[in-house]
Amino acid sequence: MLNLIKSVIFGIVEGITEWLPISSTGHLYLFQAFMPLSGPKAFVSMYMVVIQLGAIMAVVVLYWKRLWPLRRIRTTKDSVGQVGWDHNILKMWLKVIIATIPAAVIGGPLDDFFEAHFYNPKSIAVMLILFGILFIIVENKNTSRRARVYSIDDLTYRDVIIIGLFQLIAALFPGTSRSGATIIGALMIGVSRTTAAEFTFFLAIPAMFGGSLLKLRHFHHFTGSQAGVLAIGMIVAFVVSVLAIKFLMNYIKTHDFKPFGWYRIALGIIVLAVGMIA
Repeated sequence: MLNLIKSVIFGIVEGITEWLPISSTGHLYLFQAFMPLSGPKAFVSMYMVVIQLGAIMAVVVLYWKRLWPLRRIRTTKDSVGQVGWDHNILKMWLKVIIATIPAAVIGGPLDDFFEAHFYNPKSIAVMLILFGILFIIVENKNTSRRARVYSIDDLTYRDVIIIGLFQLIAALFPGTSRSGATIIGALMIGVSRTTAAEFTFFLAIPAMFGGSLLKLRHFHHFTGSQAGVLAIGMIVAFVVSVLAIKFLMNYIKTHDFKPFGWYRIALGIIVLAVGMIA
């Protein structure tokens, strides 16, 4: 029962921090330090990643019409029409696939190595602080220039490759924040805040599904209680993610990302302090 309560809390943390660019890894590390989930190390390690599936389903539900490429096309005004492909959505998916390649090809094979060597308070704190500073610097520069890209349709293949390389950094170094890294990369090349956030959401779908599958390959046997703990965490993460995504998209219409940068710096200092004490 205690583990189920903890899983509810972890689900809330995951749902908020997966989409706000403040690092779900950094927050989950702190909560795991103070109120650790019970169970084998392999289960806890898997749980911390697979809980993301609940969060990613929020994107699928909220943006379904922009993600599903099959459409019923009317051939005449009064006809029901036939099912056909929406080529704009297919092009969007091609951009997502291209942006995913660096993390899949390089990050996937190195996942275990980087987790073993960099999943520690010092590394997490450094990446939290570094990208927090980057957010502040980039947003300060953006105050004097207009965005170049205001729609995912206008992203070039060069743009999405650059964003994909920033996602690779997040895939390798815990504490970077996948959403934080890809948003930073997009802002640096002149993508508007709303477009950067939306492309980050869509880019998360293959990235997080792939990351979850990598973790599940090492964990094959669930007990009933472990399955329940994971399911509760995913359900809560889904519900909270819906709210977090809606909040972020409304927030960035009139605000920049600098407050998230300052928050990351403060969190990095806390993570470093906790790591030194623990």
